[in-house]
Amino acid sequence: MLTQPRFVLAVPGLKVSVPFYRDKLGMDVEFEEGGWCFLSRDNFSLMLGECPDAIAPKALGDHSYFAYITVTDATALFEEFNSKLVEMMKPLTDEPWGMREFGIVSVDGHRIMFGEELDSNQDVSLNS
Repeated sequence: MLTQPRFVLAVPGLKVSVPFYRDKLGMDVEFEEGGWCFLSRDNFSLMLGECPDAIAPKALGDHSYFAYITVTDATALFEEFNSKLVEMMKPLTDEPWGMREFGIVSVDGHRIMFGEELDSNQDVSLNS
């Protein structure tokens, strides 16, 4: 059985990255020491490793897209992140594959998608 996933990201500096995940995305810092910071929000967990010499995520193109997180209320989360001026790579959109989703870009250039499963009774008027 696979249990809670943890995503591991190389970041150029924890002093810039940690405040983004904590203050903009509402994550809790669980541990920070020795060039590592572990953060979580609900069942979403990150391990940030300080790697100042790593290739910048913005230079990775499509490979900077590292996670698709299923959420219970994509609209509310989009509004929360938008109010905190989080950079969006994709606006909130109802997709034909049955997901209401949006994408963000981290302060380091990592991209994350968030999506809510739509059911046939749910309002799908975002694209109208």
